[in-house]
Amino acid sequence: MPESKNKKVPVVAVVGPTASGKTALAVAIAKEIGGEVISADSMQIYKKMQIATAKPTVEEMQGVPHHLIDFLPMGQEFSVADYAELAHKAAADIFARGKTPVFCGGTGLYLDAVLNNVKFSEGSQSDEINARLKAELEQFGAEHMLQKLAEVDAESAVRLAAEKNPRRILRALEVYETTGVTLTQHNADSKQQTPYSAVKIGLGYKDRANLYARINTRVDLMLQNGLVEEAQQVLGESLGKTSAMAIGYKELQPYFSGELSLEECIENLKQQTRRYAKRQLTWFKRDAEIKWFFVDEHKSGQTLIDDALEYAKEKLLLLRD
Repeated sequence: MPESKNKKVPVVAVVGPTASGKTALAVAIAKEIGGEVISADSMQIYKKMQIATAKPTVEEMQGVPHHLIDFLPMGQEFSVADYAELAHKAAADIFARGKTPVFCGGTGLYLDAVLNNVKFSEGSQSDEINARLKAELEQFGAEHMLQKLAEVDAESAVRLAAEKNPRRILRALEVYETTGVTLTQHNADSKQQTPYSAVKIGLGYKDRANLYARINTRVDLMLQNGLVEEAQQVLGESLGKTSAMAIGYKELQPYFSGELSLEECIENLKQQTRRYAKRQLTWFKRDAEIKWFFVDEHKSGQTLIDDALEYAKEKLLLLRD
């Protein structure tokens, strides 16, 4: 992990919901301060998944090196622990070359794991317990499992209720049943002293309707750029458990199977993307260290970038003094 002799390594983290403009801002910051971007997106890591994941193009990168993008086969599993290990290595490499790491992405779990320097323990995993919990989930449903979690770990239950991710509910129960320690306590105990001082910038919207309109427009643009063709190709290959969760492919499957019209599938895709953005905002709003810049309060994207860039430079100067 990167660490300076006398103080923590300064990094910038650009976060926020999907379609908020994170890539453009991260690239602008990296160009201004001499940085390189480390992606914090759980789906942009996969090869061939270009359009649906809004993977930045060569033009959008503007010559700024991007790390942890487009390097993993779709069928390969990838965990938050895997991401943290690679991200620490990337940050160390960037810092060793006199550059500043600029994290960019909407996967809050990945960012927290790295910036909080979470230690992952293999002792909290059990195939037997995991299989039993999965069977219980299939029989009784996610709400039942969430209530079961609430009885032993209320804080995790509240957080995971907002995420609506059954896989993480099962993981929290597995940690407790395997170790006798709640996930909340496990996370608190596992956070080591972080080697980073992070300038956290969030992109959001004062009016949620404006974000949703931007999401709808982005989906329409993805369709124009060939999303249907990409989805057909991706769904025709072997996906792993992680890559199969990507929004943009499974929503179009009913069209390919003749169950729904393309228009119905597109509407569902837009709805699922809006719901995902809401979950992202719920996650990031928990972090009081994030300085929020609202897209719909600025006259243009450039004025927003200018304001956020000024803030980032001022904070970095303070960190380096």
